[in-house]
Amino acid sequence: MPASINSNGLLAGKVAVVTGASRGIGEAIALRYAQEGAHVVVSARTVEEGDHPLSGSINSVVKRINDAGGEAVAVRADLASREDREDLIKMTESTYGPVDILVNNAAVTFFIPVVDFPERRYMLMNEVQVYAPFHLSQLVLPAMRARKTGWIVNISSHAAIHPDVTVAGRGGTVYGMGKAALERFTTGLASEVYADNVSVNVISPGLVATPGVVYHKLINDSNRDRVTPVEDMAEACLRLSYSSAEELSGRITYADEMIAEFALEPAQLLE
Repeated sequence: MPASINSNGLLAGKVAVVTGASRGIGEAIALRYAQEGAHVVVSARTVEEGDHPLSGSINSVVKRINDAGGEAVAVRADLASREDREDLIKMTESTYGPVDILVNNAAVTFFIPVVDFPERRYMLMNEVQVYAPFHLSQLVLPAMRARKTGWIVNISSHAAIHPDVTVAGRGGTVYGMGKAALERFTTGLASEVYADNVSVNVISPGLVATPGVVYHKLINDSNRDRVTPVEDMAEACLRLSYSSAEELSGRITYADEMIAEFALEPAQLLE
């Protein structure tokens, strides 16, 4: 049976913001949330096909959702910009109301050894992958706490795990630093808002053949057999987006762990 919209699904009427949603994991999460009845704000810098060297755009994702009978809008946002971050939440609230679910997925990545890493690129990566999730959380938390409900899902990576120092690195130190910081932020925030029934979790996808992963040549003969479908990540993120904080918060988890623990059956995504 082809994928479809269930307006009375698990996220019926919920307002979800997904950053970095023009392609890859963010796109899959936006589609999956919409299929469960969420009103989805699809955000990234790429508005139209052709605006970026990689395929995908926020307008094309929104069209897939709306053509299927779902509810979504596209909001362009450069998460390196404070003004864009603030406008993203303001536009969401003016269109659909307070944010119920925030997915911090956007990233900008450079693989360069520490000795050669330019300061401007370091600052950009830190702004987008560490401070932007922090700031967006600040913007949505007052309404979540007031309503005693909300979900924040931060997207991390296995790069946050400390490496084997005997194996030569390939310039991923700054990327790993950012993801490790995001994981510590997640558990700290989860403890701060637990009493308000706001769930905060961080999840890593494993190796998914997203356009970005392919571009950076992160899949090779040694790991090709470990590539997992993007549908698994979307299903795992869905599971993190409707339980109470008492049941599911403060997790540093992985897509495969969520699939196994909750016996999830990843759904087909909208074509």
